[in-house]
Amino acid sequence: MFPLNDTESNRYGNFPFVTVTILVSTVAIFLFEVRLMQTDFVKFYILLRSLGVTPRAMMSPDGWGAVSALTSLFLHGGWLHLLGNMLALFIFSRRVEDACGAWRFSIFYLLCGLCGVIVDVLIRSDSVMPSLGANGAVAGVMGAYLILFPMGRIRSFFFAWFVPFFPQVRAFWIVGYFLLFNMLSVFDLFYTRADFFVGYWAHLGGFLACLSIFFFLRPEAYQRYFGRVGV
Repeated sequence: MFPLNDTESNRYGNFPFVTVTILVSTVAIFLFEVRLMQTDFVKFYILLRSLGVTPRAMMSPDGWGAVSALTSLFLHGGWLHLLGNMLALFIFSRRVEDACGAWRFSIFYLLCGLCGVIVDVLIRSDSVMPSLGANGAVAGVMGAYLILFPMGRIRSFFFAWFVPFFPQVRAFWIVGYFLLFNMLSVFDLFYTRADFFVGYWAHLGGFLACLSIFFFLRPEAYQRYFGRVGV
């Protein structure tokens, strides 16, 4: 099953300015990465090492620290990595931004991304493999969606007997599966001590940070949530 889009409408606004800005800027940066890799691989390598998060370098006294933790959120390691993160952002971000407002959502998104980086770096402190992508930030948005709109309807796509179907699946099934899959993956990697190409620990760090969503809600959305009338 492949999720496509959120079918619910916004309550407080119309245009998700921050979501669109993140999508457009991230795709534009990735296209620049691709172009740089094709024209000057040395500069491309320096870019990834400088703006991505390398756990061993970040834990050292001369590490880039918070600078690379933020810049790494807008870099991606390939088309599938980019499309996976941006599709999840497209599906789950709009209504979370609507419940928060633009500037609150911006801070929340970056906070989730930073928490994902911190968890990833602490777990992989000796790794020299750079970490890229909005993994933690997007996972945080998905977690916030699960908290605010657990019964939200996500239009999905799958084939059955070569016939396409587009059912509307409740959000808790999709996000719950994503969370469970990441938990099982990190348990496996924790015991094998393998270095890996998917930011499972960053995903879980972002999910942990999603609990802060209540500090970023609009006052009306906050009151509606705790009044049990729907955000």
